[in-house]
Parts: sequence; structure tokens; C-alpha cells
Amino acid sequence: MKDRSDLQTTSASINNQKMNITSISDPTYTNRAKMYALSYAHFEDDEGTVKQQLSKLFETSLKITLPDEPTIAPVVKICSGKFGDYQCNNAMDCWAKVKGKNTEFKASEMIESSSVTGPGFVNVTLPNKWIAKTIQKMLEKGMRIWAPKLRVSRAVVDFSSPNIAKELHVGHLMSTIIGDIIARLLEYSNVEVLRRNHVGDWGTQFGMLIEYLFEMFPDWENAGEQAIGDLQAFYKASKLKFESDPVFKAKSQQGVVLLQGGDKKYLKAWSTICEISRQEFHQLYERLGVSLMEKSESFYKPYIPKVLEGLSNQGLVEENDEARVIFIEAEEIPLIVVKRDGAYNYASTDLTALWYRLNEEKAEWILYVTDDGQEKHFKMSFYLLLLFFWLQVAKRAGWLPADENLYPKASHLMFGVVRGDDKKRLRTRFGDVIRLVDLLDGAKTRCKAELVNRGKAEEWTADELEQIAEAIGYGAVKYMDLKANILTGYKFDFDLMLNDKGNTAVCLQYAHARICSIIERSGQDIEELKKLDEEEERTLGLHIQFAEVVEETCLTLRPNVLCDYLYNLSEHFVIGSPKQTSRLLLCEATAVVMRQGFHLLGIVPVNKI
Repeated sequence: MKDRSDLQTTSASINNQKMNITSISDPTYTNRAKMYALSYAHFEDDEGTVKQQLSKLFETSLKITLPDEPTIAPVVKICSGKFGDYQCNNAMDCWAKVKGKNTEFKASEMIESSSVTGPGFVNVTLPNKWIAKTIQKMLEKGMRIWAPKLRVSRAVVDFSSPNIAKELHVGHLMSTIIGDIIARLLEYSNVEVLRRNHVGDWGTQFGMLIEYLFEMFPDWENAGEQAIGDLQAFYKASKLKFESDPVFKAKSQQGVVLLQGGDKKYLKAWSTICEISRQEFHQLYERLGVSLMEKSESFYKPYIPKVLEGLSNQGLVEENDEARVIFIEAEEIPLIVVKRDGAYNYASTDLTALWYRLNEEKAEWILYVTDDGQEKHFKMSFYLLLLFFWLQVAKRAGWLPADENLYPKASHLMFGVVRGDDKKRLRTRFGDVIRLVDLLDGAKTRCKAELVNRGKAEEWTADELEQIAEAIGYGAVKYMDLKANILTGYKFDFDLMLNDKGNTAVCLQYAHARICSIIERSGQDIEELKKLDEEEERTLGLHIQFAEVVEETCLTLRPNVLCDYLYNLSEHFVIGSPKQTSRLLLCEATAVVMRQGFHLLGIVPVNKI
């Protein structure tokens, strides 16, 4: 993966109000705090997260109690079952204003009981009847009613971004999978997502590839794609010549200038090479179920002069050693935006892409998904972006405000690398990077072998066997990427990845298949379930806090939050209870939530294993 530019290394999180508070034993305070949770509130729209609905309830209660005070934003969080289901954490701040008030409070159907623990934590327990009603409503109206409401309406997610003429390898895996899940989460949350594949198609390597094509195949125009043959072998051969032949290297460097200058012959050769590579990319993206729209480096070419002119007018671009550079405070090496030979580079292209996304695409949030090896380049470009936009457009739309918590903003979603047994980047025994196609084939082959070993070849059709093996294998690869803290990366292990025990995609697929089997075997109408009685079922009902999980995953940019949730959900569902087959609503709700979770993770669910 090529260098990209970091706008901001961030781990956005839900704002939690922190308080230095001491224990309170005043009974008046305790009773009043309980009343907050029991106060009356009416909702015209009860969709969205439970937390959002409770926040409205607390906010209305505070307005009733303190009509003359400015709006006090309640801080509501999920809490452990020991104290309740949800918790409002800023009652202490309100106590001085509330003490002595005489306000009438009416109960809400959303709250069964409330209590106070510690210094100002109001705990809320939700009624079983309300939980069942909420689940029933979701089944009637669909999972969309549980979609969280985010503060942005349009986002750009920049991910995968391979270089033309190079194969997608395991190093591209995490960027592609993580970027896809972030895009899916935002799309589910009603954000318009522009999925961008910033393909490297305009760098120094094209001078090298084109000159090699001209030299080895003078009749390349008539031979077409056959002249190039295996693009990977072609690339390696041209690079070897580039590194060993100074004359060829000089011609290649000049070739880049001719290409960027619009020479027709060079543009045609460039287009031929790009098309071969794009076909290979598309096949792999299709296998992964990943949707991307390419806006490659060459797309921004017409805009580069305008952006650099703006930077020059602000005095940021300087001549240095025959190149055009931008000096950055605390950095010894300047950022080159135009090379000595007049060619543009990654920096000029990336800065222009940022300009385009904010000005032309009107993005409110730009997310760049790259590994941690490119962090330094991102920091430098983010500094430039801030200077450029605050000097150029500060008086216009208010883009990139000084407060990084406000929108529009740009974030760098950084992840660790996939490691081998030697704790280094995963490679073959010969030191080459592992091709992504080989990794996917390996996962599917192992899954198919295990299914055959379990006698499924006799039970299923050949097509079913292929499809289920592919769904489980590819899903296992994706889940392994997502379930750990993405900052640390992980050690690649096929055995662990395909284990049907523990927090793995295979285990989740088994749980989903069992639930589907319960529903199928019962032959009953799922509408028969109207209430939850069993303790484990109530726990499961409370555990369906899907919207909060999606919201947290979006705001923290941590896919493992959703993975952990789905695993815990499957663990809470007690398979085999004699009463569960008669409670099909709960079974169906669990299956629906799991399938939505699978979809957000880019995993195809299976109904039987």
C-alpha cells in the first residue's frame, strides 16, 4: 500500500462528563434523584437507541424540575445488570439546583424502577413488557428503526487503495475489510458514504512500466494485453531493470513527466496497464463482497495546479534545490510537492484529494484507513491541510473548525499489521508477501474439507457445499481482522481463525444456524411470543442494545466492539431450553439482530452447517 496522508489520528468517543465527587447520604437527594427517572415524558418518535430515548426522558424531567435553567444534557450509559439496565451519571451536578424543588413526577412506561448508587448515579431498570414491545416493533418495522442518529450526513471513507500493477496481498486485507465495515456502519446509520479507492496510478512506477513495455514489445499496440501477459511478472522484470540500468532509470523518470504532461502514446500505454490491473482488483473485491468507487491519483490531476497555486499565494510553497517544497515546523525534511523534473508526487496528489473531498464532494467526515507504517506522512499532510483551509476558506463554510470534535473533520483510522510466527509482517517462506487470493482460497478449502469430513457432501448439493464453505471461510478471515484491537494487529493462524469454539466467526455462524433450526423445526408462528418470562430471555432482551453498539463502533472506530457484542449475544442465547421453541419471537429477534450484525461485518450468514 502506498503512502497516504493523515489528517488526524483519532479515537473519537462518546463524550462522558467527568466529576470529582464525594459520597452523599442526604435522603432528600436520594429520593429526588429517583424522581428524575420516574418523571413523565412523552415521545412522538420512540425510534433510535434506547439510550437516546432515555436521554430524552431525563432531559424532559430536568426541564420540568428546572424550567428556568438552561438545557442540561443528561449523560446516559449502559450499566451492568447488578444495578440496572441504564444509568444517568450527572445527577450530582444537578443536585444543587434541584434541592428543595417541589415538582410532581409521573411514571413512564419505559421505566420499571430506579435507584441511586454511589455519588450521583441514577440507575434505571426497564420493564419486561416494554422490552418485549420494543423487540416486537423491530420485527414489524425492521432493523432500520434501531439505527443510531449520527451528527454527519455525508462521509468519505478512503480504503484499500492498492497500486496499479501490483497484486492485492495480505497487507491490503485489513484496510479493505476495516474500511468496508466502517462504510457499512455509517450507511446503516443513515450517513451517505462515498467509498473511495484512491488507487495509485500516477507514480514513478508508470514511467518504469511504460518504458519497459516500449523496449520489450515495440509492437505493443497491436499485441494489446498479451504483450504484458502476467502483470506481476512484468512488474518485477521492469523493476529489476530500473534498479540495475541507470540509462533505463533516467528514461523512466522522464517518462513520468511525459505521461503527466499528456503525451498520447504514454497515456495509451498507461491506460492499457491500468485496465489489466483493475480487472484483477475487481475480481477480488467481488469475492470479498466489497463495494468501492475508484477515484485514483490521476483523477485529481486537473486540480493539482489550482491547489498548489493557492498554497503558493499563501507563501507556503518555496523553491528548494530545484524542487518546490513546503517546510513544516519541527520537521527537518520539507514536504516535496513538485519534484525537480516537474512531476507531481503523492503529497501534491493527496493534498488535492483532500481539497476536492471537502469542496467538491462536500464531505463532513473523511476517514483514511491505513496501517500504522504511514502515520508520519499523514501527520505532515494534516498540518498542511489545516494551514491551507484556515487561510483559504475560513470565512466560507466553516470547514475544519479549530475544535477537532466538531464537523467537518478528517480522521486517520490506523491499524496494526498481520504478523506471522516470527512476529513480523506475514510473508511466504521465500520472503514474498502472501497474495490475498491465496489466503481466501486457503480459508475456503479448509472449510470445505471440514464440512466434507462431517458428511455434508452427502446431505447438501454441490452448490450448497461450495457456497457455505465460501461464506464460512471468507467470514472467518474477515472476523479475525476485526475482533481484536485493530491498532495492535494480530498473528495469522488458520486453526484459530476456523475454530468453532470461542470468539470466532465460525462459532457465531453455528449459533445462528442453531437458532434458524429451532424456528424451522417448531413449525409455529413467530407472532405467538408476546412477552418474556425466563430470566435468561430477559437478559437476552436487554442484550439487544444493537443501536448503542453500532453508535459506539462508529464513534470509536473500533470494529471489535460490534464483534464482542455479537459473541456475547450468541453466548446469552441458551440453546436447547424446552421452553424456547415456543418463544419464537425471541428466536427470530436474535436471528435478525445477528444477521444485521453479520451484514455490517461483511459476513454472509448461513442457515445450516
